[in-house]
Amino acid sequence: MNDRSRRVRTGVMAATVAALLMGLAGTAAADRKPSHYDRGKYYPERGRHVDRAPRAAVEIRHRTHPYYYHRGTWYRPDGPRFLVVAPPLGLVVPVLPRYYSTFWFGGYPYYYANDVYYVYRPQMQGYVVTAPPPVAETVGSTPASELFVYPMEGQDEPLQASDRYECHAWAVRETGFDPVRPQGGVGAADWSRKREDYQRALAACLTGRGYSVR
Repeated sequence: MNDRSRRVRTGVMAATVAALLMGLAGTAAADRKPSHYDRGKYYPERGRHVDRAPRAAVEIRHRTHPYYYHRGTWYRPDGPRFLVVAPPLGLVVPVLPRYYSTFWFGGYPYYYANDVYYVYRPQMQGYVVTAPPPVAETVGSTPASELFVYPMEGQDEPLQASDRYECHAWAVRETGFDPVRPQGGVGAADWSRKREDYQRALAACLTGRGYSVR
């Protein structure tokens, strides 16, 4: 093979490799779904397929169907892969996502994260996925940053749920304020002060059980 033929063949191969790389890049770009942020937290876009759920995801079954929950994002099996989905109404999760907002409607708190609303049900010792309230009251809404709780001793999800419920019950007994009751179960004039007392009591209890609270 002469030099000219060798150069032509090398050029064709280079062009072919470049075309393949461009095609792969185009496919990756087409498969890459946009994502969104909620209170500064990144969430994968719903409808997006992933090869596997995060390793730390918690399996929660709802009407015999498995869902996987990880930091406010929900996944369900879809063939050999997993699909990012919205959780069904009525599904119960033991703990709220780390970043959430609280909205009060009719004196009752709704917890919001990643386009999902949750309400606390003490009899279930968990938070139930619910329909959004007709109107979210801005007065009295409280961001989660007021009480950020992190397990410092490797507490798993069930233990976190148990600790939070027991500390919640203790804080209610100590302060007379119950956030799952309309207006906390106190008079309007006492709402702000009693709520702060409840938050302090809850934080003290959780700190004593090995959580970082701020």
